[in-house]
Amino acid sequence: MSRIGNKPIPVPKGIKVEINGVYVKVTGPKGTLERDICGEVSVKQGDGFLEMTTSNESKKTMALKGLTRSLVNNMVVGVGEGFKKKLVIEGVGYKADVSGSSLTLNVGYSNPVIFNLPSGVQAEVDKSNNITLESIDKELLGLTAARIREIKKPEPYKGKGIRYEDEHIVRKVGKSGVKS
Repeated sequence: MSRIGNKPIPVPKGIKVEINGVYVKVTGPKGTLERDICGEVSVKQGDGFLEMTTSNESKKTMALKGLTRSLVNNMVVGVGEGFKKKLVIEGVGYKADVSGSSLTLNVGYSNPVIFNLPSGVQAEVDKSNNITLESIDKELLGLTAARIREIKKPEPYKGKGIRYEDEHIVRKVGKSGVKS
């Protein structure tokens, strides 16, 4: 069983954490995030760190303790540093363009696909058609990246499509020709 819930969360200087029962609000230089946590887990604020405590040691509450610790840690890291996710577009003629809060993708369909970015997520496209998404909310960032990838998943023969930067596509062998 993981013991991640027992680790304290360091709170860097310049980040302010407000705890009101099950409501946690984290404010930092990049913005503000807030979340309601489950009632079985409580967050205690110490001198420069946060700790998770539970009333009992059941398997469910220990799992919720680890989950809550990860969520609150992501909030602290997000408002301090932010998160980035990179997507790579592969394919001849495939390209992307950002204008305002909309991402236009030309990925082999007859018409371009327009994806509206949620508020809190910014996108950049470089010259080699790599999409860089940035946000302070890790959950929203991952969901947005998954929805963009869903527009044109990489296919297994040539690898054409939209994939994560660190994703490895297992290639299949094409037709071997006529058997003799």
